[in-house]
Amino acid sequence: MEQFLAYPIRDIPYVAITLMIAFTVHELAHAFVAYKFGDPTAKNQGRLTLNPLKHLDPIGTILIFIAGFGWARPVPVNRFYFKKPRLSGVCVSIAGPLSNLILAIIALIFGYAMISLGLAGQLPSAIPQFLSIFFWINLMLFVFNLLPLPPLDGYRIIADLVPVNLRAKMTQYEVYGSLIFIILVITPLSQYTISPVFNTILPSLGGGLTAFFEWLFIR
Repeated sequence: MEQFLAYPIRDIPYVAITLMIAFTVHELAHAFVAYKFGDPTAKNQGRLTLNPLKHLDPIGTILIFIAGFGWARPVPVNRFYFKKPRLSGVCVSIAGPLSNLILAIIALIFGYAMISLGLAGQLPSAIPQFLSIFFWINLMLFVFNLLPLPPLDGYRIIADLVPVNLRAKMTQYEVYGSLIFIILVITPLSQYTISPVFNTILPSLGGGLTAFFEWLFIR
């Protein structure tokens, strides 16, 4: 069974806890920023909450365990409530990935703070193991959600930045883009498309953040 999973079976509990936190905070960030810009849609649908059951998507969650990446249930956003739709749209879209980056950084800070204070050796080994998984999954979600493919946040950001006429053309092909995205994610094609991106960007970004906080706390 383990050969079909992206993570060792012993790590599944840590992955599950991480997903509940990461997905919940990600979607809450979208909902909160949209609400602050005047859109009550997500709030009215009960998405302005830390309840994971309101945010988890069954398929997106299962794919994390199998493929190593996935998604939560998208927060509904009504752009007509925004006074500046394009600026507000970009802020709402980028809030989710940024929340995962912040969670990853929090894990690093906590881990290196324990080392700096000499507490790392006194704690159960499960804690650094969990922090490592928490860091890498949140970093993966940060990068994954910034991919410029619908329905990911990266695509939404680009759609709000391009000229209006180009945005209209992009909207016409969103359905096909979403279909292409699903094919790239759940088929072996991911080994030649999405996986190389992760194999290049994730180690570089993770290594850079780790080196910085190691220098900050253990110099």
